[in-house]
Amino acid sequence: MQSAIPTREEAFTLLKQYNSSERAIKHALAVEAVMRYFARKRSQDEEIWGVVGLIHDVDYEQFPDQHCQKAREILSENGWGEDLIRAVVSHGWGLCSDVEPTSEMEKALFAVDELTGLVAATALVRPSKSVMDLTAKSVKKKWKDKRFAAGVDRSVIDKGAGMLGMERTDLITDVIMAMREAADEVQKDESASATV
Repeated sequence: MQSAIPTREEAFTLLKQYNSSERAIKHALAVEAVMRYFARKRSQDEEIWGVVGLIHDVDYEQFPDQHCQKAREILSENGWGEDLIRAVVSHGWGLCSDVEPTSEMEKALFAVDELTGLVAATALVRPSKSVMDLTAKSVKKKWKDKRFAAGVDRSVIDKGAGMLGMERTDLITDVIMAMREAADEVQKDESASATV
């Protein structure tokens, strides 16, 4: 049985309670947008997928060494249902969690979390500093340079693409398209001049 879904406003308030950095908020908004995009493409509930994407790193800024474990505690204390908590915790599978993504939502979150970081980093080194003119080809070129966005675990992205039954290029393209939809909102939430 599925639990009641927190509103986006509730999720965003909780995220900001534990995260104050522009970078963390920007990443959360990007992942939310990508999750909403994937939900629409797969005829799933956009609100559920969106709030899970928005809140997925709730614990990361304050508790990086307990990432995903603290998220379970925080979300549980705030009345989030086990199905949503499990989805959040599963995005750290093999890294900081032993919860394997099994649902479509969990697999999508696992696949896109790291990739949004690589897409954003690639956009920022372009003259436009924007995803609006970014192509999958540009991201794939940066993918090969292991020193570029070195913190992005490319093997996780490939594993996630496999779980979703997608080619890497198609996954990158979908993430770019989704991040384009969120560019205005992410811009609104930061003081820097670059958009995602």
